[in-house]
Amino acid sequence: MNKAFKIGKKTISKESPAYIIAEMSGNHNGDFKRALKIIDEIKKTGADAVKLQTYTPDTITIDCGKPAFKTSGELWKDKNNLYSLYKEAYTPWEWQEELKNYAESLGLDCFSSPFDPTAIDFMENLNMPAIKIASYEINDIPLIRKAAKTGKPIIISTGIAYLEDIERALKTCEEEKNENVILLKCTSAYPCPYEDMNIKVIPNMAETFECIVGLSDHSLGSEVALGAVALGAKVIEKHITLKRADGGVDSAFSMEAEEFGEMVSQIRNLEKALGKVTYTLTEKQKEGRNGSRSLYVVNDIKKGEPFTKENIRSIRPGNGMHTMHYDKILGRISADNYEKGTPLSWDMLEKPLKP
Repeated sequence: MNKAFKIGKKTISKESPAYIIAEMSGNHNGDFKRALKIIDEIKKTGADAVKLQTYTPDTITIDCGKPAFKTSGELWKDKNNLYSLYKEAYTPWEWQEELKNYAESLGLDCFSSPFDPTAIDFMENLNMPAIKIASYEINDIPLIRKAAKTGKPIIISTGIAYLEDIERALKTCEEEKNENVILLKCTSAYPCPYEDMNIKVIPNMAETFECIVGLSDHSLGSEVALGAVALGAKVIEKHITLKRADGGVDSAFSMEAEEFGEMVSQIRNLEKALGKVTYTLTEKQKEGRNGSRSLYVVNDIKKGEPFTKENIRSIRPGNGMHTMHYDKILGRISADNYEKGTPLSWDMLEKPLKP
């Protein structure tokens, strides 16, 4: 897999800052003006991209009352079935061109997750710069193949994937000569308990699959995202909403816009702090060495007196002789009178020693 490529104008590589995706999902709550407002807030956060979802209830499931089609878990227990959930959550396709254009006018990338082949065709007509394969679609090989054939960068979440599912998805992309692939560590739980995140997988995933890796994060707060960046994640995706109190199908595990902005700021500070592997001192560190310890005269010494534990010590600041010479100096004779607070140097010895 390629180790550096672009989404829009942003290069994603091992050396690049993390590419941060704000997932709108269904947090527009069926209101186009709210969707635009979310994009406004995403711009303020400092994120790189807006992500949509491209499906209809009929392209993702069927309206069926059988047990297998019931929603599971606490979050969506009030929904009649999957069809009713997706009918409430989907982003109308007729909105998406205007949403994309608006995001791009603000300097944001905008792309989507397709959930059937017609969605990929639709996204291609809008010239979206990347394609995101959601966790539950990692086993839809025809969908991944069609996505790979576009030549666009492919981002694949692994929230329900066994190792062989990841291998099969990557192989499919390779077969279509598309090696601009990013894998996202993900756990498909909403919200996800911290103990289920297992973000230590991130560096192993990068090594195992030799690709760029990141995190699709459904946990609460920013801690997991920050930990992922520290472990090498180069893409971070989290859901965003205006206010959780506004409700909506995904609001419970989404970050409010202000929180999202704080996370982005924390990630950028963390990236500065991570820096690079080096033992070279910065200029400030070099200056700081003046505050280190060194050998000083701590009681007045007269010419001809020996240097003793009582009249020389290792103290701050660092302008005197290195402390490693302390034992060499003890018992040597002073070449002159020296006041308390004088930094020790070799020429202060009656018979100078070599350093």
